[in-house]
Amino acid sequence: MHLIRNTIVIIGLAAMASSALAQEEEAATSFTYATYFYCDAAGQDRVDEIVKTQDAPVYDQMVKDGVITGWGWLAHHTGGKWRRILYYQAPTVDALLDAQNDMDKRFTALGDADNETFGKICRSHDDYIWEAESGSSGTGRGDAGFSVYYGCNQSKEARADEIMAKDFAPLLDKYVADGKFTSWGWSSHWVGGEFRRLQTMTAKDHKSLLKARGELIDEMYAEGSKAGEEFSAICGSHVDYMWDIQLETP
Repeated sequence: MHLIRNTIVIIGLAAMASSALAQEEEAATSFTYATYFYCDAAGQDRVDEIVKTQDAPVYDQMVKDGVITGWGWLAHHTGGKWRRILYYQAPTVDALLDAQNDMDKRFTALGDADNETFGKICRSHDDYIWEAESGSSGTGRGDAGFSVYYGCNQSKEARADEIMAKDFAPLLDKYVADGKFTSWGWSSHWVGGEFRRLQTMTAKDHKSLLKARGELIDEMYAEGSKAGEEFSAICGSHVDYMWDIQLETP
């Protein structure tokens, strides 16, 4: 059980899309396979070491070989029960699934000596595949990530994508241009659990990220904002997470 460990996700961030998620997320045509791990908090630092020393070289080589376009490992800072995210990205869902087979072969060849240790610490997980809908990155992603996992009315969620692209994206792009965010992304559910949409933001640190997000919310949902009101009616519930982005390539 390597980090795809028993075949894992994005985005993820999707992260997950480097997103997608991932994180988790920002390419025009990009899919993120994200695995959200439930781990023993007392042992999660050991899992981070396994990923850094054993798994990262394999994933980095897969990026160099063109098998995947990116991957990352995120650690829980604040939020719900997910403790870690592993995500990887590719241009198509077929490419994501092909990458899984390639990963299996590479890790099998290595022997994956720490497989049992990883499995004892992170005993269960949730998988998602996210499709990048919109987003942007300035000089790259920051070290601090914020993910909003939305529950949406499935019959109207395409309209939520339109609002994000037409009404909210220019505002988010301005936050990136002004240096308040280093990146943002919006991804749609392809395969996985209950969450239908994923919004991601990164910044240089958590304090500046939270400050900028507070300002963003005030603008997105200002009094009299028809776009904000309609969006909230479609995607009326959400769960927030803050992440430390430990590893990302590119």
